Amino acid sequence: MRILVTGGAGFIGSEFVRSVLSADAKSGITVLDKITYSGVEENLAPVARHPGYTFVRGDICDTDTVDAVMPGHDAVVHFAAESHVDRSIDGAAPFAETNMVGTQVLLDAARRHGVGRFVHVSTDEVYGSISRGSWTEESPLAPNSPYSASKAGSDLLALACHRTHGQDVVVTRCSNNYGCHQFPEKVIPLFTTRLIEGKKVPLYGDGGNVRDWLHVSDHCRAIELVLRGGRAGEVYHIGGGREITNKELTGMLLEAAGHGWEMVQQVPDRRGHDRRYSLDITKIQRELGYRPRISFAEGLAATVAWYRDNRAWWEPLKARAALS
Repeated sequence: MRILVTGGAGFIGSEFVRSVLSADAKSGITVLDKITYSGVEENLAPVARHPGYTFVRGDICDTDTVDAVMPGHDAVVHFAAESHVDRSIDGAAPFAETNMVGTQVLLDAARRHGVGRFVHVSTDEVYGSISRGSWTEESPLAPNSPYSASKAGSDLLALACHRTHGQDVVVTRCSNNYGCHQFPEKVIPLFTTRLIEGKKVPLYGDGGNVRDWLHVSDHCRAIELVLRGGRAGEVYHIGGGREITNKELTGMLLEAAGHGWEMVQQVPDRRGHDRRYSLDITKIQRELGYRPRISFAEGLAATVAWYRDNRAWWEPLKARAALS
């Protein structure tokens, strides 16, 4: 199978590319990535010499670029997205353009060039917030940030292509990812790198917001299952099975770094901050046999150790993005 992977130099996309190519010498992947502030081509260095690997620097919103790259692929796995909530609050236009227009450009090109499966990778944030219980794949969408609204829009565009054109589209929605190579604006690498630098960490509001944490390798394994066995026109939830509050997470990171609560700075809550996310993953378990394999304690310890040992990877990124 020859796969076009958009956003393949990013955190989740690069994990997927490394996983697929390292497991199969006969696999073929073309990475299409614009290399914005959070894209790191060096994330793909471990597979750069793989005979099936090709890298193309380009924008998913550019029809000519996408038309040039698309032919000859059997499937698309679409990770490329603007994905940081705080940045979307400061300026929503790039999120609407990349996440919705870019997705439509890809869908149209895949259909023109006879590409089969199209896996659209999305997020649990499209549902908004849930006080108790868990969302199923049939739950209504109620996004609360410009980022999640743009992802909800792209989900609907993808599913509409299946219903209108019979396109072989599958949508995945995941919970919060963590692991190595995550850009240090996200909470776990941000807090970890700040603590390594001896700086305080900013905790929103009362810290009571609840998230389910999913190791990136479990997420990518689930995407492979959906790619090969998911039903066209369906949505599949991918979760990690570990819900904790942001305050609990902060305590775990403080302990891992050998610091106390004096290193925490309470900051005003984010506008439109969803209180709790929770996905029901019964469907993907029943149909495709997915189970998360990496416990949060094990995964978090390995993640903190990786950032401690790889300052040369994240320090330039923080400087480039003006992250303090």
